Amino acid sequence: MKHIRHAARRALPLAVLLPAAALMAAGPSVASESAGGGEPREGARPTIVLVHGAWADASGWNEVMRSLQAQGFPVVAASNPLRSLSGDAAYLADRLKSIKGPVVLVGHSYGGAVITNAAAGNPNVTSLVYIAGFAPDQGETVLELIARHPGSHLTDDPEAPLPTALDAVQLGGGPDDVDLYIKPDTFSDVFLSDRLDAARANALAASQRPANAATSGQPSKGAAWKTIPSWSLVATDDRTIGTENLRFMAERAGSTTVEVDAPHAVLETNPGDVTDLVLRAAHGSRPSLAATGAGEQAAALGGAAVLAVAGGTALVVRSRRA
Repeated sequence: MKHIRHAARRALPLAVLLPAAALMAAGPSVASESAGGGEPREGARPTIVLVHGAWADASGWNEVMRSLQAQGFPVVAASNPLRSLSGDAAYLADRLKSIKGPVVLVGHSYGGAVITNAAAGNPNVTSLVYIAGFAPDQGETVLELIARHPGSHLTDDPEAPLPTALDAVQLGGGPDDVDLYIKPDTFSDVFLSDRLDAARANALAASQRPANAATSGQPSKGAAWKTIPSWSLVATDDRTIGTENLRFMAERAGSTTVEVDAPHAVLETNPGDVTDLVLRAAHGSRPSLAATGAGEQAAALGGAAVLAVAGGTALVVRSRRA
């Protein structure tokens, strides 16, 4: 597993901050390759599909999504039904079929298990990115992976029929007709490692989307990380899945991995680190410069940048602490 350690968000690429006049002087930009309808051009930027996990929703990606869009990437923040692993994966697989061109598929938490299954057999998916996410092998369940190494705070009684940090809401008469919520009084510890202020933690606990029991108990049917390059963010204070479990899955998948001092809900506390890793995967999935002719375009953009700076254009790059 390739391992990268970093503590702060890197500056935005210079080309993103060039004024419009300089970009026009350089000719069609890379960002414009994915704009508009029709078939994507060769070398077009991949569409980045973001998949949330349990006890969250697509709004958790908001800061990451804005940053990616600002750099010219088309982004889809998919709504994960959270009903069953097989059903959620099928839903996402159908959604992916509507996207033309290469796709970078990103999953947080349980969303990682969903992308692992949904990507199987789709040649457009060029990269998988696990953000404190599950990367199951065929036949494994989410519950089995949580129990592999200690570290999760979802239960303090391994023999309990229901993890002790969860509330179960019966929806019908069947054994799988149960929705699971994190208890409000344990949400900050389990999901956020007490990294956010009480007001924000309480708001997230109140708005959490439940996961049906079938999401954690169904075995995975696919293991797309065996054939698709993967990147993994390991949160070193993860109390939902457990940090050692994240490391195990990342190493097994042969992922290019970063470790970040963050809770399971790293989208909330460290969106810059999440964005950085997604960008690594997005650039890693693109064809070579020689193959696409992007080298000449990059040179033209570089020349435009020099002219812009010489003309007195101020470029402000803001770094964010992880």
